[in-house]
Amino acid sequence: MTGRLWGPQPLPSGETLFRLWAPARSAVDLELADKTLPMERGDAGWFQVNAPAPPGSLYRFRLDDGLAVPDPASRQQQGGVHGWSIVPPADYPWQAGDWRGLPWTSAVIQEVHVGLAGGFRALADDLPRLAELGITAIELMPVGAFSGDRNWGYDGVLPFAPAESYGSPEDLKALVDAAHGLGMMVLLDVVYNHFGPDGNYIAAYAPGFFHADAQTPWGGAVAVDRPEVAAYFLENALMWLNDYRLDGLRFDAVHAIGNAGFLDWLARSIRAGVHGDRKIHLILENEENDAARLGPTLYNAQWNDDFHNVVHVLLTGETSAYYADFADDPTQRLARCLEQGFIYQGEPSANHNGKPRGSRSGHLPPWRFVSFLQNHDQIGNRALGERLTLLTDHAWLRSATALLLLCPQTPLLFMGDEYGARTPFLFFTDFHDALADAVREGRRREFAKFAAFSDAQARERIPDPNAQATLAASRPQPPEDAAEWEALYRHLLQLRARLLAPRLSSAYSLGADVLGEGAVRARWCLSDKAMLTLAINLGKQAVTVPPGQGRLIHLEGVTGEPGSFAAWCLEP
Repeated sequence: MTGRLWGPQPLPSGETLFRLWAPARSAVDLELADKTLPMERGDAGWFQVNAPAPPGSLYRFRLDDGLAVPDPASRQQQGGVHGWSIVPPADYPWQAGDWRGLPWTSAVIQEVHVGLAGGFRALADDLPRLAELGITAIELMPVGAFSGDRNWGYDGVLPFAPAESYGSPEDLKALVDAAHGLGMMVLLDVVYNHFGPDGNYIAAYAPGFFHADAQTPWGGAVAVDRPEVAAYFLENALMWLNDYRLDGLRFDAVHAIGNAGFLDWLARSIRAGVHGDRKIHLILENEENDAARLGPTLYNAQWNDDFHNVVHVLLTGETSAYYADFADDPTQRLARCLEQGFIYQGEPSANHNGKPRGSRSGHLPPWRFVSFLQNHDQIGNRALGERLTLLTDHAWLRSATALLLLCPQTPLLFMGDEYGARTPFLFFTDFHDALADAVREGRRREFAKFAAFSDAQARERIPDPNAQATLAASRPQPPEDAAEWEALYRHLLQLRARLLAPRLSSAYSLGADVLGEGAVRARWCLSDKAMLTLAINLGKQAVTVPPGQGRLIHLEGVTGEPGSFAAWCLEP
């Protein structure tokens, strides 16, 4: 028996050990395709049995009331999340076996929805294009099995099993192998704060997996303070990093977990449990802006929503919902973001009911902040899923793109950004019957507070998440000017790879100045004492930009004019 608690485990005898934590049940049976075996109840509600079940065998658990459930740690499913689990193969013939990863300072991340990319195999075929453009890491939105054939990513219920509609576990490993062969990292977004609404059977046999008295937007909080639950998520993380050889994980909405001690334990345990001498990167999404979680023994970086939010306000003029926190003096807020990372460092946030948000972050190196102009959340949470290409002037967007890609903070793109896609990214699911109705109507009620959707007729324009057409509309398509956008991204990423990436390890800010409404200049000292200066004007009036030190490495528009961007680098 191995040290793992969850999931099927091969034994030296050739049999397979099956285990299920079901403390609320008095009896559990293991069902194989040709037989049913009673499982022995052990300590703390664990049931287990050894059985002759080679790789590829189908199995599931039958509870004492007759309910058949998949393994919550199933590595592969047949027939969806309500179907049979499959005993996984022992190994995969890796081709890029000597891959050890890339330093985080070289990361240029492309966030990808595997379903919209056509599945694991189709995405693997697209990797050479992304590598040639200058992308050094792809971040897969969650791939854990979900109800139906399509989902925007955050309704998974079997986090160990890749969704069948995306491909097999072997297909995912081949994708990772292909990326490593091209010198690219593969990161995965994992969801440890909730499960989806259909296909999560855990509460039926282990209600203690959740805290009924601690509610989240998705129901009872996951009980990560229980050792069985903590082990479940640690083993999931190590499966992705060891069995699939992923280069890192992005942890979704950890503020909804609400347990900093668990987060620290998880990071340290992951780093201690990764096989081999490899560079592993752990990234947080955390509305708390908790700088204490970022460090060499914990998490490499955090998604910095503050960067997106303030730039979005400047680009679009939108100040509703969470953008209201950035409507007051957005220029000064952008300067603080470029200089110190987080904008909210303990100040009260209206979007958080006036409570203080964040902690001091100016001491952290800039590459610990993952910046983006848009991502799955910021597009998908819009009623009509519009991208920035439809919301702002393209000259302003080109300048914001230059700021993103030439700033020492770690840049993240969303699939389609690189060719200026106009297609939306909509919220889509594959639910049925009453749940489908509830999701569709709930989605429309969510936007009733916005003036554009204040009446019922207007809300009918919001796409039905369960319609096949909603998924189809979300597939990114290159527009007529795609080549112009790709040329911009290629040029900027070549500059970043040559001038910034090798010099970021000990880079630090030299300050940021407000030059006028919407206009900011920021400066950094790079590791070899090179000086980087960026100046952007997202305002309506021309400003005077002090002469930059060094040579001009990129220019959009006319320096200081509305919609302009300029970058200088003074090499030692």
